[in-house]
Amino acid sequence: MAALNTVSAQDWILRAAEPGDVEVIAELRAVVMRPDLERLGRFDEQRVRDRFRDSFSPRHTWVIVAGGSFAGSVTLRAADDGRWLEHFVLAPEQQGRGLGSAVLASLLARADTDRATVRLNVLNGSPAQRLYERHGFTVEDEGPIDVHMARTPVCRDPG
Repeated sequence: MAALNTVSAQDWILRAAEPGDVEVIAELRAVVMRPDLERLGRFDEQRVRDRFRDSFSPRHTWVIVAGGSFAGSVTLRAADDGRWLEHFVLAPEQQGRGLGSAVLASLLARADTDRATVRLNVLNGSPAQRLYERHGFTVEDEGPIDVHMARTPVCRDPG
């Protein structure tokens, strides 16, 4: 994995994921999700990586590059009723600096253009839920492990 640099929220790009990105993303996902999964009694060293590998779709996944280095990834898949946001992970060094908010706002603007509802699952008690709430997501259902959230499109007046 490339060295991670702390950068401003403006210094980033999304690039299309490639099949060779699967392992670096799986590893970051395991690192980032570990505290929440351990808190919920659900962390399994192999399973967290395998679940990502089994669902990895380069066609719907972007790698987040910040300051020229790998900083995370995000998947946005089409669904019958809108879009599913999945596997949104940022390197710990990049969290809390506005990068996640900037990436999410960009993806949501695309969904708004298509008038698509965006849905996601977040682990119960995860600090990421606050990020999603700040961007208009509301809780649809909550269980002991997952919180299911949705955001309806924001239709902007073109004039």
